[in-house]
Parts: sequence; C-alpha cells; structure tokens
Amino acid sequence: MAKYLVIVESPAKVKTIKKFLGKNYEVTASNGHVRDLPKSQLGIDIEHDFEPKYITIRGKGDILANLRKEVKKADKVFLATDPDREGEAISWHLAQALKLEGKTVCRISFNEITQNAVKASLKAPREIDMDLVNAQQARRMLDRMVGYRISPLLWAKVKRGLSAGRVQSVALRMICDREEEINAFIPEEYWSLDAKLEVEGEKHPLTAKFYGKDNKKMTISSRQEAEQIKQDIEKADYRILEVKKGERVKKAPLPFTTSTLQQEASKALNFSIQKTMRIAQQLYEGIDIKGQGTVGLITYLRTDSVRISEEADQAAREYIASAYGEKYASLHVGKKQNTAKIQDAHEAIRPSDITRTPVLVKESLSRDQFRLYQLIWRRFAASRMKEAVYETISVTIGAGDYRFHISASKIAFDGFMSVYTAAEEEKEGNNVLLKSIDKNTKLNLQELEGKQHFTQPSPHYTEASLVKALEELGIGRPSTYSPTITTLLGRRYVVKENKNLYITELGEVVNSIMKESFPTIVDEHFTANMESLLDKVEEGAVNWKIVVSNFYPDLEEAVERAQKDLEKVEIEDEVTDVICEKCGRNMVVKYGPHGKFLACPGFPDCRSTKPYLEKTGIKCPLCGKEVVIKKTKKGRKYYGCENNPECEFISWQRPSEKSCPKCGSYMVEKGNKLACAGEQCGYSEKRS
Repeated sequence: MAKYLVIVESPAKVKTIKKFLGKNYEVTASNGHVRDLPKSQLGIDIEHDFEPKYITIRGKGDILANLRKEVKKADKVFLATDPDREGEAISWHLAQALKLEGKTVCRISFNEITQNAVKASLKAPREIDMDLVNAQQARRMLDRMVGYRISPLLWAKVKRGLSAGRVQSVALRMICDREEEINAFIPEEYWSLDAKLEVEGEKHPLTAKFYGKDNKKMTISSRQEAEQIKQDIEKADYRILEVKKGERVKKAPLPFTTSTLQQEASKALNFSIQKTMRIAQQLYEGIDIKGQGTVGLITYLRTDSVRISEEADQAAREYIASAYGEKYASLHVGKKQNTAKIQDAHEAIRPSDITRTPVLVKESLSRDQFRLYQLIWRRFAASRMKEAVYETISVTIGAGDYRFHISASKIAFDGFMSVYTAAEEEKEGNNVLLKSIDKNTKLNLQELEGKQHFTQPSPHYTEASLVKALEELGIGRPSTYSPTITTLLGRRYVVKENKNLYITELGEVVNSIMKESFPTIVDEHFTANMESLLDKVEEGAVNWKIVVSNFYPDLEEAVERAQKDLEKVEIEDEVTDVICEKCGRNMVVKYGPHGKFLACPGFPDCRSTKPYLEKTGIKCPLCGKEVVIKKTKKGRKYYGCENNPECEFISWQRPSEKSCPKCGSYMVEKGNKLACAGEQCGYSEKRS
C-alpha cells in the first residue's frame, strides 16, 4: 500500500488529525517555522536583488532530520500547515529544507480540524501559492530591515536590548499621542438638570431630563445658569406636549473575527490579548472530549473575514429552528461594512459543530477554555438569529418655555439576545412609561435636581481598544496584534494597570527618537499603505521584490542621517551630586528596564545602585519641600513629594508653583495651559 506523510505545524494537531486518517497515513509536526533569516546579521543580500538568506533555525536540526526520514518512507507528502500567509510560507520552507523536488508534494489546507474538513482537503490538493509566500517574505524582510537598522541606534542613544518595529513603533506612537492628548485636556464644566415628576395614577415618580428652550437643544455651562433655569420653572405648569410611540430594531452581531474576538474577550472575560489567542489555539487544535476523542472545537483563529460556509450556515439555522423555534432563525445575514481590504481566504471564527453546545463539552474543558468557547458559540449562534425588536416611547414635557425629555424602551421580541448580549451593552429599562401616558396625563413637580459635570478626555488605550484602532487604521493583520502588544509590554515601553495602557519613561524616549529620526516609519498612513501593498503582493498584482527594493533606500537614508546626528551628540552618563555610600564616587544616571536609576561609575568593582528621583525645582503645595518625578512599580511616571511617606502629595500631571486664583488649589500643566487641580473648580489659563 502507498504510504502518505502529512506534515502539520503544531504537535497538538497530530493526535487530532491522526484519528481521522487510515493506517497508511503518518502525521508529524514541524513545530512552526524550520528556516528563518539569521539572527546575527541582516540576512538580506542588498547587492543581489534583495535576496533573503535563510538558515535552519537553531534547535530545529533534529526535527528536520526526523522529517527527512519520514519523507524517504513516503510516496506522497501533504503539507498541511495553517491556512494563511505564514502557514503557506512554512510549507514552502519545508519543501526547500526537505528537498522535496523528486517527491509528489501536495499543499492542503483546512479551516477547521474536523474529519469532514481534513478528508475534503486531501481530495482537493493544490500547489504552494507563491503569491502568499511572497507576501509573507516581503513582510518578514520589511520588519527585519526596520528592526536591524534602527534598533542599534536605540542601543547607542538609550540602552542595549531596545527595539524598533514596523507595526510596534506605530502602536507605541498611538499610545504616546493618546497620553499627550489626555495630559493636555482641559475639562469644561456643564450641568444636567433633572425633574422628578409625580404622574397621575402611577406609584413611582418619573425622571425627565432637561433638553432646552423653545424646542432648541441647550447646554447649561455653569451653576448660575442652572440656578436661573430652576427659578424660571420651579412654579411652572408641567404638561405633556408630545408622546411618540414606535419600534426599534437591533441587528444581530456578526460572527467573530480575530480582532473582535480579542476585544470582546477582553471586555467580557477580562482576558489579555495574548491569553485569548493561546486558548483559542487550544480550542482550534483539539481538545480531548469525553466520548468523542480529540476534537477541534472552533475554526481557524486568525481571520478578518465574517464569511461563513454554506454548510455551517445551513446547520446553524436548522439547529436554531429546532432549539429555539422557527421565529428565531434569521432569513438573511448581515454584512461587514468596511472599505479596508478583507482577507477572505477563510471563514469567521465559529464552532466547528453548532450542535456541540458549551454545556455538552463543559466537563472536558478548563474554566477559561469553557468561557471562551461559550463566547464564540453564543456569538455565532446569535449571528444566525433574527434581530431583537424594542417598543419605544419618547415624551416631550413643557415647563413654560423650557423642554424636558423622557425616553424608554422594552423588549417586544428578544431575537438573538436570547443567546448573546455584548459586554458593553447595558440592560434597557424603564418600562413604567409603556403602560398608559398621553397628552392628558397630569404631572406635578416633585423635585428639580441640578448636577455639575466636567467633560472627560479620550480614555487611555486598553489592549482591546488599541486592537480596534489598529484594525480601523489598517495597521497590522490578525496575526500581528497579539505579538505587537506583547512586545510593547515586554520591552517596558508601556505598562498595564487596571486594563489601561500607560506609557513609561523608556517608551517616551524611544518614541521621541523614532518621531524625530524616522517620521515615516511611525506614520499611521504610511504603515497602512504598506499593509495594502502586501495585500496586493498576495493577490499577485505587485512583485514583492519591488515593494522591498523601494522601501530600503529611504530607510537607509534616514538611518545614515540619524547616525550623523548621533555622532554630533556625545552620549555621556549624567553625573549627579549623590555620593556612592560604598566608594565615595559621584553616582551617574543610567537606563534600566524600568527607566532611569542611579549607579556607581566604578562598575564592575562597585555595584552600588539607588532609585533616581529627578528633581523638578517645584515646591510641594502641601508641605513646601521639593516635588520629584517618581515611578509606580510598573514604571508609570508621576509627581510626588520628596518627603513621602510623611507627605502624601501625588499628581499625574506636572504641578505648577502658581495657585489657582479662583479656589486657591495648586495648578498643573496641561499642554500650553495651566489648569486647576481641584475637580470642582474648572479654572484654566494660558501658560506664560
């Protein structure tokens, strides 16, 4: 009998796939890439048409030796790596490294690891898609050029071990820009005014929100305005002017893509992006389910398509009709509105079998595996269900010339919401109004309540919101989001506190160098355009060598210019007046993983170090001692009193010695303005 060899990427898939195939099939794994560019050099022959120099990855020699033995025994070799650019490139590298020219070699791919999908792929083998391979090669070489040409400059300017990256540096700039925007934000005061009204025939009062005057929307900007309006309407006659009843439809969600899964798992399950991808990989590769053996529970996890196969779509509708009733099964499917390039090579993320409900597999899964599988299952089921329908009511109330509004809704048909509700969606309430209210209903004012508010800046990026922003800008692809964020955290350019991402001092330094010396690299539009070019390489419309050869000269010119600028600056350690307690030398400022610290210049003979407290020259507004720049344990910068813990002064913004003329509190720097630190004050002025 003929002997067939199937090579997959991950050892975890071997067991799952092996049980689907006969005895004449041998299944083995490459453990990811077997060849790559060398770590010790650029690995790209600039003089000879930018030819990449690939070598066997250290530690992969034994794996390749075992694969060669299996190849000799086989009559036909199936390369079954993942169904994306990276997987296609791994198949091509395997074909090169194993010297498969004389063998019958077939490339197969499947979007889910199920018996039907694997057997169907064996019946439809194809050749390696070199357009996909070349798109991956171009991306790898562009990333290598940026990393290997710019990183040494960062080592010289700041410290060894730092890195720049084509997508990583743009993401870092986005976080820095957001932080600068937040720090420069000046809150503006506004007031809300609520009228609590007794309704004839109702036990509970209703709260109406102030809208405006003479049917025009109006913003209340100060306490004085709020008090004036209260005086005008306290004794007014409250009457219902208009009652509008209607219906609102809420569309079913689209099934998950990589990006939306990462975002929703972060919000709903509090998973980091890295954790989401790790668990999704386990669910895709196969879990040992009681009574069923090893089963791949979900489809491929790296995708930006919302397409679903006809078979899966039909199976989902049949399941919903039988489990929930015909009225819940949708007759049409929503489509993603997106002008950006969608790589539609495979499907959205979905369960491989919708009848395998979360409850049925719960005993076989860990708690986190179950929670993620349940999220994916519910989202997919919801995407095949009918929209939810709400009854709505909107009431306009008159009080003299002023207007108040009340709006409420209640579910008339829950539709997809019987299965799934997104994490950020609040429960809709206030059903009181939907009973009986019309223009003749009598109202009596119970209380007028005015509340002071201040406008808020854009929130700090979280992992989820950063992924969303990168996707919307067309930067990176499904496979790059997780490693990009992991690198930023690993290099300590940013820190994560309560889900928020904050820039560190080290991140600020690296970002300023990149913006100054390599503005193109950290430009969002340039990076998004580069992604678009890589997509065109994948389509076969653009030659990959042209993309690489056009990119390199501009990069090289920027590197040479930056090197000259660096040569002009003699980089010396900053000497301080702090004396080393061990040897008496003046300590110097050094950069470490967490930012600046004090070290003895006598290293390695003297290894004395101390925390570095950078003085600001500003007196503490509480005790009069000096304010110094400090860092949290994770490296986030803040301003505190040198007399801590006796003095508890702390500020995230740089304080000013000037006091607020309105309330007497201290003021802080916000961009080109000074703003009062008192939350209830709101005073600001231009910095002199």
